[in-house]
Formats: sequence, C-alpha cells, structure tokens
Amino acid sequence: MADGQRDEHLALENQLCFSLYAASRALTGLYRDLLDDLGLTYPQYLVLLALWERDALTVKELGRALRLDSGTLSPLLRRLERAGLLDRRRSADDERVVEVTLTEEGERMRSRVWTVPGRVLCAAGLDPQQAGELRRALDRLTASVESAPRGGRSRPVPGAGS
Repeated sequence: MADGQRDEHLALENQLCFSLYAASRALTGLYRDLLDDLGLTYPQYLVLLALWERDALTVKELGRALRLDSGTLSPLLRRLERAGLLDRRRSADDERVVEVTLTEEGERMRSRVWTVPGRVLCAAGLDPQQAGELRRALDRLTASVESAPRGGRSRPVPGAGS
C-alpha cells in the first residue's frame, strides 16, 4: 500500500459494528432520559415489557427472552422486587425453578410508560413501518451472527480480495 493510502474497509465510518454501537448508545440514552422520571432503568423496562406480554415467566424464560444470563438478571429482578413491581417465588413443582410475576404496582406501571415507544419513534424520526423494517433487519442480523461459526473465517468477505 502506498504511503497515505487508506484501507477504506478499515475506516471507522465504514464499520457496521461502530454504527450499531453508536445507534445503541444513542437509543439507550434516550430511553434512560424517558424512564428516569419513572424510576426505571432501561434493563428494568425490558423486564417489565417481557412480563406484560405474559402473566408469568420463569427466570430461565425471562433470561432467554432478554438474552441475559442469570448473573445479570438476578440482581435486576431483586431491585424490581424491592421496588414492589414484581414477585419471585419458587415453583411448587420444582424448587429449582423461580417464577416471576408482576405485582399490582408492576401492572400499573404499564400505563405510566404507555407513551415511551411513541416518543422514541418520534425522536428517532421513524414511523411505525420504518421501525418495523429496521427491527426485522436487525433481527435477521442477530440471527445470522448468532448462528455463524466463531473463531475463523468461514465465509468469503466481500471486497476483501483473495
């Protein structure tokens, strides 16, 4: 490579990972601002969203839905329980299984966060259709990356030469 010549494929502005990182930080910061007045963190909001979809989940199901390990999820659930938003109980059928349910206060929180998704779309400059398209594209990306072999180059890299 000649002096001063730049590898365009290594330029920061051409990195998919950096664009995703910057967008994630910006979006998480927006959620932080919107949820702060409600006394919720972004991860707590995600837990509540999952529980509003279903009446009860086991810790394992919740971890799978949120893609969180138990070491991250357990302290988060403890804080939500102390805040009176959810209950954790051992299953009567299997004491190793912990079931998570919303309290009345946790159910009431739903009406307090009702405007958050719309406010996020507005701030992001997206209509619901655009947001859905973006979400589906990101879901496909996630599925592809999660199913890709690790540690070696298994697929040709476009534009990388031979």
